[in-house]
Amino acid sequence: MAALVWVQRTASLRKPGSLLHSRSPALRFRCRFHVGKKSCSSELLHRSVVPSMHYQKSLPRLPIPKLEDTIRRYLAAQTPLLDDDQFRTTEKVAHDFLNGEGRQLHEELVLMDKNNKHTSYISAPWFDMYLSARDSLVLNFNPFMSFNPDPKQEYNDPLVRSTNMVCSAVRFMKTLRAGLLEPEVFHLNPAKSDTAKFKNFIRWVPSSLSWYGAYMVNAYPLDMSQYFRLFNSTRIPKRGRDELFTDEKGRHLLVLRKGNMYVFDVVDGDGNMVKPVEVQAHLKYIMSDPAPEAEFPLGVLTSENRDVWAGLREKLIAAGNAEDLQTVDSALFCLCLDEEIMKDHIHISHNMLHGDGCNRWYDKSFSIIMAKDGQAAINFEHAWGDGVAVLRFQNEVFKDTTERPLVHPGSTPAADSASAVRRLDFKLTGELKDGIKKAKQNFDSAVSKLTIDAMEFKKGGKEQLKKSKLSPDAVVQLAFQMGFLRQYGQTVATYESCSTAAFKHGRTETIRPATVHTKRCSQAFVQQPGAHSVEQLRGMLHECSKYHGQLTKEAAMGQGFDRHLFALRYLATSQGRLLHSLYTDPAYAAINHNILSTSTLTSPAVSLGGFAPVVPDGFGVGYGVHDDWVGCNVSSYPARNVHEFLQCVHKSLEDIFSVLEGKPLS
Repeated sequence: MAALVWVQRTASLRKPGSLLHSRSPALRFRCRFHVGKKSCSSELLHRSVVPSMHYQKSLPRLPIPKLEDTIRRYLAAQTPLLDDDQFRTTEKVAHDFLNGEGRQLHEELVLMDKNNKHTSYISAPWFDMYLSARDSLVLNFNPFMSFNPDPKQEYNDPLVRSTNMVCSAVRFMKTLRAGLLEPEVFHLNPAKSDTAKFKNFIRWVPSSLSWYGAYMVNAYPLDMSQYFRLFNSTRIPKRGRDELFTDEKGRHLLVLRKGNMYVFDVVDGDGNMVKPVEVQAHLKYIMSDPAPEAEFPLGVLTSENRDVWAGLREKLIAAGNAEDLQTVDSALFCLCLDEEIMKDHIHISHNMLHGDGCNRWYDKSFSIIMAKDGQAAINFEHAWGDGVAVLRFQNEVFKDTTERPLVHPGSTPAADSASAVRRLDFKLTGELKDGIKKAKQNFDSAVSKLTIDAMEFKKGGKEQLKKSKLSPDAVVQLAFQMGFLRQYGQTVATYESCSTAAFKHGRTETIRPATVHTKRCSQAFVQQPGAHSVEQLRGMLHECSKYHGQLTKEAAMGQGFDRHLFALRYLATSQGRLLHSLYTDPAYAAINHNILSTSTLTSPAVSLGGFAPVVPDGFGVGYGVHDDWVGCNVSSYPARNVHEFLQCVHKSLEDIFSVLEGKPLS
């Protein structure tokens, strides 16, 4: 099943802690690994004529919406979820908030934003929400995106593919740190903006003005402030609130196999990439290590509750493991060499999303997971950033490994690796061993409750929907609404993630796909199939599409309501104020209890992606809309039936495409 996916899933609202005022070091991007005479072009992905961070200084700031607009949008999103009495109550508290405490909080937020022009109003609260969350990273936060296989079958050998991926990752890192990685730009008219002529012009425009130059040709540079956290970065567990750690001096790779942990350098003392045949030899040495599975695999501790893990980490340090932990934390990234062969797409999803807990270090900014049959994926920690940087990395690595591989099926690895590879040997007390056992029990209990299923709809896709002048994303979101209504007879809180990377330090905004239009249309298709003509049903589809398009545009421009209300609540809590009744209204809790959490992306590098539900009675819905088919990869816990849900979604898509072909509903 070639598709699917995740983009930027974010957690449901959590209790915020104190404000984070530190300036992000993201814009430092000084090059430690300079590109000079010693750095040949084979060590780089490419040499961009426009410096990587050229647009960063002039990116527009994330706007704070008008409070009136936020309340209007909030009430519009609540309408399909509430009955008349509930809505009147919610409307009353919302208007009270608008004319009273909300107004005061909004003015304070605007003032704070004016005094912090180096960042966005959502950046600090959003970091804090993630880092203060105490739940396990596994299932609750870390998503996965799996790579498509290499088109040349022989290059999917796990040793060859691992070596090429590690080398391409180092190339990416060196290109980025040299400032030679192509800036991330969304081109609306690539014939004008994605050209050598334009790039040679814009490179000379001062960085304080460069964004405007791109805007003039309908190109939108995206925020790249998260990129520096891709490498040498780890989330460190701390009691109450975790910390993000980055040490760009680290030159080594962390490798896990059978729960054992190994390190070796992939960059030498001069900043040059270690020869690919040496990397291959080191990985071959690890893959051939006869050591049994670790009796007490330390990695499983990273799946624990964050406070529990923080306490055990303190005990690890006290037992004399500080240096080895520092080695893990400062590694470029983590490579997990799994011993399993993947049976099917469901197996891939489970393995890449959570695995067995023993051969992972979930705290690393990202891990490349390599199965025994060469199936590969990225699993990443979510606090440091959203999907934008990770997807760019995955796309570049896939392109580089498939088009310019550095080792080949016939390559002979270098000689002796024993002296270059070090296996980490942690000193474990009885208490730590008990902690590892308990963590494994908790992990097994949590993942045993997760079910994943997938669906492919082959009777139409993007092309046919566009011909019908309908938004493909709107139609698939509508199918989820219809599917849930058919299965459970309800319209429920639904979350679709949208990037706000077009703004400085933008993160995400929420699109709310459950609307009065989708509710009316779903009821017509599911509950009154014979009551409307084909023309009337088509008219409803167009209403849904038009409104969804408007919501998507607003969210991408920072004009949703979720982040604004979140920031106002965070501000009130950080000042110790009593929360206004808008936030204690059951309707506010319900709309943030996202039963349908959805995210999409299609990419030539990505085969499959997914995440767990964000609430116990929810679905985690990854999907991709392709030219002539639609794919979904969906997860659930025992409270929901994912197999039945996908059958209902398939039926909904069949009905929609039938109506578009002029056939009445049967």
